[in-house]
Amino acid sequence: MDAIFAKLAQYNFWDGHLPPIGYIRKSYVDNISRYVGKHLVKVLAGQRRVGKSYILRQIIYHLIKEQRVDPRNIFYLNKELLVFDEIRNYQQLTELLSHYKERLGIEGKVYVFLDEVQEIAQWEVFVNSCAQDYLNPHEVFVTGSNASLLSGELASLLTGRYVQFEVFPFNFAEYCGFTGASPDKAAFLAYLQDGGLPEVLHLDDDEMKRNYIQSLKDAILLRDIVQRHTVRDVSLLDDLFKFVVLNVGHLTSVNRIVKYFKHLHRKVSYEKLANYLSHLRDTFVVHEVERFDLRGKRVLGGIRKYYLNDLSFKNYLFGIRPDDIGNHLENYVYVYLRSLGYKVSVGIWGDREIDFIAQKGERTLYIQVAYLLLDERTISREFGNLLRIKDNYEKIVISMDEVPLSNYDGVEHIRPWEIHRRIAE
Repeated sequence: MDAIFAKLAQYNFWDGHLPPIGYIRKSYVDNISRYVGKHLVKVLAGQRRVGKSYILRQIIYHLIKEQRVDPRNIFYLNKELLVFDEIRNYQQLTELLSHYKERLGIEGKVYVFLDEVQEIAQWEVFVNSCAQDYLNPHEVFVTGSNASLLSGELASLLTGRYVQFEVFPFNFAEYCGFTGASPDKAAFLAYLQDGGLPEVLHLDDDEMKRNYIQSLKDAILLRDIVQRHTVRDVSLLDDLFKFVVLNVGHLTSVNRIVKYFKHLHRKVSYEKLANYLSHLRDTFVVHEVERFDLRGKRVLGGIRKYYLNDLSFKNYLFGIRPDDIGNHLENYVYVYLRSLGYKVSVGIWGDREIDFIAQKGERTLYIQVAYLLLDERTISREFGNLLRIKDNYEKIVISMDEVPLSNYDGVEHIRPWEIHRRIAE
């Protein structure tokens, strides 16, 4: 245990040296910091490489600098680092925590930070014990890259005693803050190409970015799906991922995907495809969006849409086609709404589709997304779909037009590079 403790000391901040914190994602830090001091486990969930580790270190920085927490009372373990490979189960983790307290003579509350916690077998037992130990208080922060792991096992043990934050790639405002770009149309088009994964923005050319995205995609499919769920048909999983990527924003269903593969003479069952889609969703790389009937006030089963957590998977692995920009814009709007905490669905009003119904608390937004409002017919369709809805909720059309249009019968027009000024209010 002394050997692993020595490694742990190298990656902690007990000597007063603060961790590298990168670009500060203020919205996440501010939101999570509101819960510091509350007896709740803080869970940061999201796709690999979206910046969860940096946000953890930003919280640690906040504790040390703003709340004057003794750095020795902070226990940080990143399971993605190979030096901690021998910590494989909750018993070993419990022993390491006890050894740390004894060696440093810790008194008072311990702030426990566990990065990529799903790599530790039965980690939820450790977290549950820390959360309920009233004699030796702990405040626990964990990150993970698997949705079902965090919402299932943890929820069953910690019902009502945890709060979850989903972490997304950089949105456009963060992209501009990180790169120094001006928030205009040219920068937004560059953002649609690059996506919002922080590491991609450090790379110099498209080939380097392509290689990085390929390796990340392989890690997600192989480590987070194939190994975890003992998937046998790896080729089908890879082809399903490609299908979803190339059909971003298109209405589809599991039955339609089954027919597509059978047309290609691939042996596939509904159950297998449904399971593989579920696994993709659990890694956060893909989002599934249901349709909602506004007249009947009910969720419609079967047909739905899929969006990517980050467009770099599409652009650098499969390229950009001339007609992609509209769907890419729609994908961005969806992910941005989700990052703000909105519940998002596709709206159905009779035979018309409303791109997004976004709901958070008492606020509801109806949103149409179009690449360009080229003519009167397009304008009439996009604005007209929203005007059919006879209620007082906000109605917005988002398009890439250079010149913003005036409000039309209460429907507002927004350009996407200005969306954060309006919707994030």
